[in-house]
Amino acid sequence: MGLVLQFVPYSEIEELGPARRVNKLLDMAKQNKIVLLEGRLKKEEEADLIAITMEEINNKFKGIELAVVNPQKKKEGTFLKGIKTAFIGTLLGDRQGFTIIGPATVVKQIRNDPGKIELLMQDTPAPKSRKQKKIK
Repeated sequence: MGLVLQFVPYSEIEELGPARRVNKLLDMAKQNKIVLLEGRLKKEEEADLIAITMEEINNKFKGIELAVVNPQKKKEGTFLKGIKTAFIGTLLGDRQGFTIIGPATVVKQIRNDPGKIELLMQDTPAPKSRKQKKIK
């Protein structure tokens, strides 16, 4: 099976309650999908996602890796830019940035640097090669 990236627009989870939102995302991760969520969860929802994940860890499901990418907030700029940024933040709210959720069996680590995101994958054993028999 190959790598599956599941993009979830914020509008798909916006109307769900916090518990259903968290369970929907966790269910996708349990299917060995790397979830790319437009926007971000509330802090309480992130905490719930981690808590529920910890309760459900077993031999088959090893947990998740989670990273939230927020837009850069520069402290320099004009007063007008500050007002504009605050206004956009108020309008977009939880839709700013994005969230990456991946199953720990697939994703080893997510590194979030200012200029890039590194998704380190787990090493998977190479398939055993079949030896070809020579016909004499």
